[in-house]
Amino acid sequence: MAEGGVELGFAGRVGPGGAWRLRSAYFPSKVGGRPAWLGEAGLPGLDELRCGRCQQPCAFLLQVYAPLPDSPDAFHRTLFVFACRDAACYRLPGPRGPLCVFRNQLPRRNDVYPEEPPPEEPPPGPPAAADAPPRRLRNGAALCRVCGCLGPRTCGRCRRAAYCGPEHQALDWRWGHWEACGQHAAGDASADAIPVHNEFLFPEYEILIEPEEPEFPADNSVDSDDEQGAADISEGPKEQEELGATGSAGEAFQSLDEETLEAMAKHETEEDKIFQMFKEQVAAEPEQIIRYSRGERPIWVSSENIPEDDDIPNCLCGARRIFEFQIMPQLLNHLQVDSLGESIDWGTLVVYTCADNCGEGNEYLEEFIWKQDFSAGSI
Repeated sequence: MAEGGVELGFAGRVGPGGAWRLRSAYFPSKVGGRPAWLGEAGLPGLDELRCGRCQQPCAFLLQVYAPLPDSPDAFHRTLFVFACRDAACYRLPGPRGPLCVFRNQLPRRNDVYPEEPPPEEPPPGPPAAADAPPRRLRNGAALCRVCGCLGPRTCGRCRRAAYCGPEHQALDWRWGHWEACGQHAAGDASADAIPVHNEFLFPEYEILIEPEEPEFPADNSVDSDDEQGAADISEGPKEQEELGATGSAGEAFQSLDEETLEAMAKHETEEDKIFQMFKEQVAAEPEQIIRYSRGERPIWVSSENIPEDDDIPNCLCGARRIFEFQIMPQLLNHLQVDSLGESIDWGTLVVYTCADNCGEGNEYLEEFIWKQDFSAGSI
């Protein structure tokens, strides 16, 4: 990702033997699977990755590689987003809730990666080995067999399988780890193998980045002149005739004062305009799952639940947070989360990060994410 303009992300399938491109050493942007951690120090623990509503562990949703060329401390820089798997936790819009986002960055010279770019060809060895998820970081820290997050807990029977916490240890036991424990005791080395996919993980895709061809303005705010003109139109002869209609509906409208009616007309017009601008903005590239434009403005799907400046907390360092990227509703088509009844859902997820890009210690710092839903009138 680069600062300036808008860059779009699209979900690309990962073919057999191609998962090596999504490993940490290749600095990927990707959806689903396990996180490809950037730095190895200060990874978020289970307490930081629990859903703010149901307190269950969140699954890795996506990561965006977004270095800042003018910042030596952010030669490598990645943003990681996690999401709860329980659809009921998405009922309310607003901050965090079932979602969380972390930022990590490294200078060009660091203890984890060489200074030169990674090669374009797969690493040597069998393709299956290159595609296999890592069991440990290079510093020796174990990763959870289920989710790929920090795994300080180990199986009490085999003392080899690592887990982030009791929930994933119980899941893995139900999925057959009890049998693997027995195989390991019998000397079967394959018992250590970690399945690439499981039911907890979202499907894995590479995020392919392309610049947006500018056709429409990114600012979907509504100015006062447009509102006034729309309100004047809404009070034309046809509407006045309808307001004067007889019957219960007409009497109900007549009982509202002029100021209330004008406010209702303005709200409906603003809602229609914002949603229409959203549709026009994405029409040229309807499959986009990411919009990246650090320091600019997101596009909203509704006039409802747009955060005010006071709704976006400053970073712990004291600097304000600015918009960096948003996750589009089209991503839901790739996540296999449709179900009878409630499903995981959003209109857009908007990520705000520290304007000063603090973090000299290379730790993982939590940033801010806001969920906006479609309004009832726009779907």
